Amino acid sequence: MPKPLYDLIDRLILDHLQEHGRTSNVELADAVRLSPTSCLRRTKALERDGVIAGYRADLDRERLGLGLTVLLMLKTEHSRTTSEVVENALKAIPHVVACHVTSGNADFFVELAVPDLHTFERVLKDRILAIGPVREARSTISIRTVVDRGPLPLDAWTAPRADTRNGARPGAR
Repeated sequence: MPKPLYDLIDRLILDHLQEHGRTSNVELADAVRLSPTSCLRRTKALERDGVIAGYRADLDRERLGLGLTVLLMLKTEHSRTTSEVVENALKAIPHVVACHVTSGNADFFVELAVPDLHTFERVLKDRILAIGPVREARSTISIRTVVDRGPLPLDAWTAPRADTRNGARPGAR
């Protein structure tokens, strides 16, 4: 028997939660026109399947004194362990708020949230350039953020629901 697909109601739940993460189950059920029991069952299935990865509050960087965003491109030496070493070191730096392994001109694209240029210089010199495999760092200062953590577009999402019976995880075989 084929696995069921996520449907329009699952999409509506995800769309609503992306915009209103603190909504109660009763409010969510009303918004997507389901009973609270059915809505909770579907939401828990989306969480269990890993489609909903978690919940968090969006914080205002300016009000927290982290008004400078720096985008950093890193080039590294290439070996079997390089990526793991760099990734673990970057994860340990609190000012790193996003990190992507990339292709093209850089190996890593890193976003930092810092209070000022002095702090950025210190983090760059003492933490990032101290990572053994890092060979080059090029930085760009963000003047203004236009889009940040916006809702994901779910228009074309038709991924099959993962079988999570008996503890199986999505993607596991």
